[in-house]
Amino acid sequence: MPIYEYKCQDCGTRFEKLIYKEEDVKCPVCGGKNVKKLISLFSSVGSDKGNICSSCSSGNCSTCK
Repeated sequence: MPIYEYKCQDCGTRFEKLIYKEEDVKCPVCGGKNVKKLISLFSSVGSDKGNICSSCSSGNCSTCK
């Protein structure tokens, strides 16, 4: 059962919805069906390595672009 993120094209509300199967998604604020599925970013759990830059050898992320 994935959780999808949506944006209502009528009122601009962003919301998440747990989807059990194919179903119509309505905006929880205005009830509109004109919603767009967004590409959601995911997060991962890990350890903080401090200010070590993994994309270059400088060791200082302020110099990375």
